Amino acid sequence: MSPSDPVGPGPADPSAGHGRHRARHADAAPDAYPGFAWPPVAPAPGPPDSAGDEDAVDTQQFARYAEPSTRPAPAGGFGVAPTGWAGGNVAAPPGSGRPAESGRPAESASPPGRMAPPGGGAEPPAAVPGRAGRNLPAAIAVGAGLGVVVIATLFWWKPAFLAVIVAAVCVGIWETTRAVRGSGAAPPLAPLLGGGVVMVTAAWWYGPDALSLGLLVTVLAVMVWRLADGPAGYQRDVTAATLIAVYVPFLGGFAALLTVPDDGHWRILITLAAVVLSDTGGYVAGVFLGRHPMAPMISPKKTWEGLCGSLTAAATGGAVLTAVFLGVAWWWGVVFGLVVAAAAVFGDLAESLLKRDLGVKDMSHLLPGHGGLMDRLDSILLAAPTAYLLLTVLAPPA
Repeated sequence: MSPSDPVGPGPADPSAGHGRHRARHADAAPDAYPGFAWPPVAPAPGPPDSAGDEDAVDTQQFARYAEPSTRPAPAGGFGVAPTGWAGGNVAAPPGSGRPAESGRPAESASPPGRMAPPGGGAEPPAAVPGRAGRNLPAAIAVGAGLGVVVIATLFWWKPAFLAVIVAAVCVGIWETTRAVRGSGAAPPLAPLLGGGVVMVTAAWWYGPDALSLGLLVTVLAVMVWRLADGPAGYQRDVTAATLIAVYVPFLGGFAALLTVPDDGHWRILITLAAVVLSDTGGYVAGVFLGRHPMAPMISPKKTWEGLCGSLTAAATGGAVLTAVFLGVAWWWGVVFGLVVAAAAVFGDLAESLLKRDLGVKDMSHLLPGHGGLMDRLDSILLAAPTAYLLLTVLAPPA
């Protein structure tokens, strides 16, 4: 004790006590307070959490520098923004990769990739698709428009309907070729388009033998055309092109064969009506009664109840239409409707299987509410040859 120090206790000096406290903390060895360091050191970046959140490391780093707000999140929010980071002059945590910012606005409470609604508050609900997975008003409008084109050309001038078939086949070839190219195959488009026109017109003018000959010519043209691109992938590309040639123009050529007889406009109209009734009956029954999936690995929305609706609607329509317009006994009309409906459903499933194999949802987006034209032709392409064979037996052309 120094002689100048007071002998007795004097008045308490708060600042002196705080100063001695700070001095003790400043002079203390680092090991005196295990687990703490001053100034604080940000932890080394680590791996993101199990949910795959790439911002998880940044959240852990700037949590040491800013005290989270205890205020409740705004309506529609997904979390609480740290107040220290959101406003004022805040330096970015070391190692976070963020520059120092001044007056940064509070981060949005909306989920990543979505803007917050104006004025805050809850976000509007997202549009929920229908149970059948399609835009029904657009599908009805497009279907009605296509029906008007078909009926007008059938009853106005038959060669105009031939032009409709050729145009549909060419669009179907283009859509299928485009979808197949996504898998790595490169079927040549030009010989397929030319062969499609040849097959349909040859069937119209010269019958089923010419249709088969047109398919052979198309495959040979594809093989020769593809030689120019070298040997790499030759077998793959020719095989894909052959599948397209059989699937679209060859099967589509039977629509031309159905139309050729004098009553051909009724034959093609009854066939298309059976397909439409099958699709409509399956849709309605599937929406209101569907409980048991029919082919969940291929088309999850198809149900056995929907199949029953398809068969019932097509059988009823087939019995009435074939009896009225073709003079066929009604029970044969029921058989016609059942078989055509089954072919239409299998055609739909075949295209669904192809699309799943190619990894596409729709062949294109040409038709609102339907997808691509092939998404409408899929049922018709198998129904047309089926109807041609049945009507050749049940109602032979005069």
